[in-house]
Amino acid sequence: EVQLVESGGGLVQPGGSLRIACAASGFTFDDYAIGWFRQAPGMEREGVVCFSKGGGDTYYSDSVKGRFTISTDNAKNMVYLQMNSLKPEDTAVYYCAADASGRLGAGMANYWGQGTQVTVSS
Repeated sequence: EVQLVESGGGLVQPGGSLRIACAASGFTFDDYAIGWFRQAPGMEREGVVCFSKGGGDTYYSDSVKGRFTISTDNAKNMVYLQMNSLKPEDTAVYYCAADASGRLGAGMANYWGQGTQVTVSS
């Protein structure tokens, strides 16, 4: 059974940093594109960053480029999102996703986590 379980969300002040994690099980990273999405209240879900299948390419949204970094620990089947210089507009529920068919760019995925709340506020 494939599972994606996010953790590490919380409240952080503007300008601060936070690392959220996604524990993956039931599949091999090499066979899936992995990404992070977010959804703010009243807004559509948007892509934040993703690895292509096999991790050869990384795509960041313009809104987070230079501030967020995706990484994986293949031995632990973990995906991380390091978020620096956080802004109030980064407040959202963050979701981990995995897709075998290259559809993350279209906002679609075979598997989604349950999400973790990140709130940026003073």
